[in-house]
Amino acid sequence: MRHLIRPALLLAALCVGAVVGLGQNSNSNNGQLAPNAPPDKPVHAGSQDEVAQIEAAIKPYIEKAKQTYPEAKKRFLAGLPPKHSFFITTRLHDKEGHFEQVFIVVQEIKDGIIKGRIANEITTVVGYKEGDAYSFPESELLDWTITKPDGTEEGNFIGKFLDNYQKP
Repeated sequence: MRHLIRPALLLAALCVGAVVGLGQNSNSNNGQLAPNAPPDKPVHAGSQDEVAQIEAAIKPYIEKAKQTYPEAKKRFLAGLPPKHSFFITTRLHDKEGHFEQVFIVVQEIKDGIIKGRIANEITTVVGYKEGDAYSFPESELLDWTITKPDGTEEGNFIGKFLDNYQKP
């Protein structure tokens, strides 16, 4: 999994108000990653202009993720193969107006709510930590990723784009 957006400024105008969570079906989605899985490569935005540029750049990838999510969700609900994990990318927000894009290892999707656990270290927003349970509406999904035991992944459209993203 790669690329988390972590703005360092108060960005009230960009707040999306996500609540992520754990939870799901009979398969044990414990967030296992293969030793050769791609590492996270956070992208930091130092100004509101940088945030706006990144937001514009990732917009088509968010749209693609939302378009392809129903099929990924269907596969998750049917039960992924052993050692495959399902993650949703969303944003956490704090009282100061900061947000941080995070991966949630999904454990349940029911009645339009995703439940899981925060799957990465938190560096910007206050009040959350890796491993915390988190729940949010499916409408706040930004991306999805299915990781496989061989280190490959499906989805992660934003992360794959940001691998080659150059700030203007």
